[in-house]
Amino acid sequence: MRAPGGPRLLLRRLREVMAEPVTAQARLDRIVVLIASNMVAEVCSLYVVRSDGVMELFATEGLNREAVHLTTMEPGEGLVGLIASSAEPLALSDAQHHPAFSYKPETGEEIYQSFLGVPVLRGGATIGVLVVQNRARRTYSEEEVEALQTTAMLLAEMIASGELQAIVAKGGQIAVRNPLAMRGLGIADGLGLGHVVMHQPRVAVSKIVADDVDSELLRLETAISAMRASVDELIDRTDDGQSGEHRDVLEAFRMIAHDRGWLRRLREAVSSGLTAEAAVERVQNDARAKLQRQTDPYLRDRLHDLTDIANRLLHQLAGQSLVLLPEELPENAILVARSMSPAALLDYDRSRLRGLVLEEAGASSHVAIVARALAIPAVSDVTNVTEIVEHGDAIIVDGDSGEVYLRPPPDVEAAYAERARMRARKQAQYRALRDVPTVSLDGVPIGLHMNAGLLVDMPHLAETGAESIGLFRTELQFMLAPRFPRPGVQEQLYRAILEAAGDRPVTFRTLDIGGDKLLPYMKGFEEENPALGWRALRIGLDRPALLRMQLRAFIRAGGGRELRIMVPMVSTVDEYKRTRALFDREVAWCASHGYAPPLSAKLGVMVEVPSLLFQLEEITAAADFLSVGSNDLMQYLYAVDRDNRRVANRFDPLSVGFLRALRSIAAASVRSGTPLTLCGEIGGRPLEAMALLAIGYRQLSMSATAIGPVKAMILTMNVAEATRAVESMLAEGRDDASLREPLEALAGRLAIRL
Repeated sequence: MRAPGGPRLLLRRLREVMAEPVTAQARLDRIVVLIASNMVAEVCSLYVVRSDGVMELFATEGLNREAVHLTTMEPGEGLVGLIASSAEPLALSDAQHHPAFSYKPETGEEIYQSFLGVPVLRGGATIGVLVVQNRARRTYSEEEVEALQTTAMLLAEMIASGELQAIVAKGGQIAVRNPLAMRGLGIADGLGLGHVVMHQPRVAVSKIVADDVDSELLRLETAISAMRASVDELIDRTDDGQSGEHRDVLEAFRMIAHDRGWLRRLREAVSSGLTAEAAVERVQNDARAKLQRQTDPYLRDRLHDLTDIANRLLHQLAGQSLVLLPEELPENAILVARSMSPAALLDYDRSRLRGLVLEEAGASSHVAIVARALAIPAVSDVTNVTEIVEHGDAIIVDGDSGEVYLRPPPDVEAAYAERARMRARKQAQYRALRDVPTVSLDGVPIGLHMNAGLLVDMPHLAETGAESIGLFRTELQFMLAPRFPRPGVQEQLYRAILEAAGDRPVTFRTLDIGGDKLLPYMKGFEEENPALGWRALRIGLDRPALLRMQLRAFIRAGGGRELRIMVPMVSTVDEYKRTRALFDREVAWCASHGYAPPLSAKLGVMVEVPSLLFQLEEITAAADFLSVGSNDLMQYLYAVDRDNRRVANRFDPLSVGFLRALRSIAAASVRSGTPLTLCGEIGGRPLEAMALLAIGYRQLSMSATAIGPVKAMILTMNVAEATRAVESMLAEGRDDASLREPLEALAGRLAIRL
């Protein structure tokens, strides 16, 4: 049966009701009457999802009105609960014989046979259910389902606005604006309290009903063409070596942008009376609701692609920039994004930024490294966060635990505000230790050094009292640049770093790219396992011109200074010796061309490939110094991808096997007299640092924020006592998966501050 007047007339009438100056209940009562009349239905009811998951009847035409705000459905209960959980429409000609039918005697609905219900969706989540019913058995048409879904969009905006909160049953809260606790992966320590700012802000769809359908169809077609052209331009820029987006992702965008089914649904939504923007929102909501419930990882990944392309189309329609301009950042901003490049993060005003929340970024990703350098608390792997938050929402980011609190209640906000104040007091205590010599209780001097990768890191060197830059990651300059940095540009950066360090040494690591660190302007190739593939020194030795160019920049920048360079991903002694030959050749070349030579030039090795554990005597004899890259050594030793959440936490660095491996390196260093530093993340955690000192390490390099807590631990530690206890643990042949608990107990027994 065709609805009289069709969906366009209904939308126009509903828009008029939305504008009337009446109470929320009166508005809802008018809406259900209009829908019932237009749909030739004897019943129209609206259920709204509360914060406890219960669905409450908010309005009805045809059922007993006294049941409004009294009748509720538990999650999953009845046909209404089925629609809420599946997020899909349900049309039945004989509803009472459906196995999910639930009879509520107070409503008087037992006389109605036919049933049509649709979810009211917001950000892919069901926030309500809209139902029509008829006494006679009948089959609802696709047009009627479409009309009811379109009407549900208007109700979604009304629910999300908070207007209905005033009429919810006593003690209830509507779910859409509820406090929400989410857990992800902490990638940069610290606490941040502020308000949500979308890195790629969504377009707020304020006008839902079209004034002129033909003009809206024209706007849609024009925006689709412009969006397709922008994707084509990005792919072309990739081919020219100027784009940072991966071609395969862009090809997925292009495929979706040309998908006939998606475009047909957009056009049908506009033809039903929606504006072009509302049509995109409607089709995207439906797709999001379905894909979020998929268990197939491939299909769930397509949700991100579809969200991106819909976002691009909405920005084309609204004539807005896809990315928030950095100068538009308000005070106390918490950036929220699906993903973000390091360059994009650096564009924002640090003084206004309080935190970062991402859907995708590993702890070792470069945006994480930049966040730590800027001391910005950051959490990643927060599922679907960009679809849940609204611009301006209050939010708390706990980079220590990986927790994110959206729209936190007052007690949670107060507790975190107090934690932030306590943290600030602790940081003040750590700053007071800056000039205190790092010597243990039993007189063992320990060297604490700082990891860095950007010029903005350098002020932390003096602030923390670190002895040197123990690791400077040079690849960040290459990743942030639009093209390969020329030798002069590289030399300029290295000289600036050395000047900023003053009389403190800097240890530069040669270019460590490949694996998960791809340069946007270098054409990549498929590898079955990139972490075990063509990366770091392997690229340098296969492309010696690139390695020599960087070595020459180091040498020229280090004229008249102490120069320290270390080489990553060394697997054999021969690889080091080949690199040494290139280095010596460049030193000689610079000298012959009149450049001031370094006061000393040392070339070290990063021990991060397990094969070197069986060549320790040879490598300590050849290298000027060793530096343990514990992050990679751990993942290669245990065959664990450190960015894979399923396995990354399966093994603990405080296990017998890994500690024994680290101890063997320290022992080889002592035997040969080769200087040794550990520059992985574990050196920056007090308990792990305690264990490292106990097995022989005396030089640790870490993030700037970790230096204070580790120094405070060392000042309370008796290294000799801890060494005896840890050696006993390692000698026992224990089969513990981790020594964390025994080590924590040891710290407590020896009164070591963690």
